[in-house]
Amino acid sequence: MRPVTLFTGQWTDMPFETICKKASEWGYEGLEIACWGGHLDVRKAAEDDGYIRGKKEILERYGLKVWAISNHQAGQLVTSINDERFERFAPSDVRGSAEKMREWAIEEMKVTAVVAKSFGVEIVAGFTGSPIWEAWYAFPPIEQEKIDQGFRYTADLWNPILKVFSENGVKFALEVHPTEIAFDIHSSRKLLEYIKEDSFGFNFDPSHLYWQGIEPHLFIYDFADKIFHVHVKDAAINLDGRSGILGSHIAFGDARRGWNFVSPGRGGVDFELIIRALNDIGYNGPLSVEWEDNGMNREYGAREAIEFVKKMDFPKSDIAFDSSMKH
Repeated sequence: MRPVTLFTGQWTDMPFETICKKASEWGYEGLEIACWGGHLDVRKAAEDDGYIRGKKEILERYGLKVWAISNHQAGQLVTSINDERFERFAPSDVRGSAEKMREWAIEEMKVTAVVAKSFGVEIVAGFTGSPIWEAWYAFPPIEQEKIDQGFRYTADLWNPILKVFSENGVKFALEVHPTEIAFDIHSSRKLLEYIKEDSFGFNFDPSHLYWQGIEPHLFIYDFADKIFHVHVKDAAINLDGRSGILGSHIAFGDARRGWNFVSPGRGGVDFELIIRALNDIGYNGPLSVEWEDNGMNREYGAREAIEFVKKMDFPKSDIAFDSSMKH
């Protein structure tokens, strides 16, 4: 069976050892470690072998393994417009300058690849950002060449980063997600026309596809050789005649929204189709719970989530069900 891990991105208000202890007690086999909030500082890790050794000792103390680390925040700054909304993702000494934030992020992602190798991890999940996200709705009208320029710009910045990933034997898994250059099936396919490094692939997260009206399991089949990592995350749609899928400028968790993230198994994502698709493509990596549900106590939810994942996962059959029906 695939290992079940917990993504620490939603738990960085806790010390690293605290979430290790809790995840172990809840039954998780490992963590997907966030590279922010003190859980993993890649600059410190690159400069001090003892820093990585200390993290590994904590993980071993609680019987946890690591198959992936994640640097979504730095990745977002590589190609986004980097106005004041994005400053929370950058250190204080580069805030206020979009290009200084970008330069920092590019170097941060390269360092992340090196640190992943030192950590013994083959996957880094994260975001790419997007210079054209604000053009997702084509008004004022936008010419196709401007869209193509956005993809070229993204590739021009990311291909050198991905080369460092390739040189270190590490893969980068983009979480296909609104505000990224690739946010659905067609935009993901288009991005692959521009990205040249084999180290680039996808972190499959069904929740962001589902609320857009996309069948998540089709993404798995369409990009079978590029599914490097998998998030388990659910969403519930509530189109009640007043709400819409664009969110209405209403905060997450508000019942008036047209959709919200919910604890795995409590939304509309068909995880059975996803497991069958993962079996069909031969994916045996971790199922990483990215837990988000503003209406549920998160520790209750984390315990519930691992029980759900372990129950819903199943191996592929190695025989035909009717193979024994011969005389």
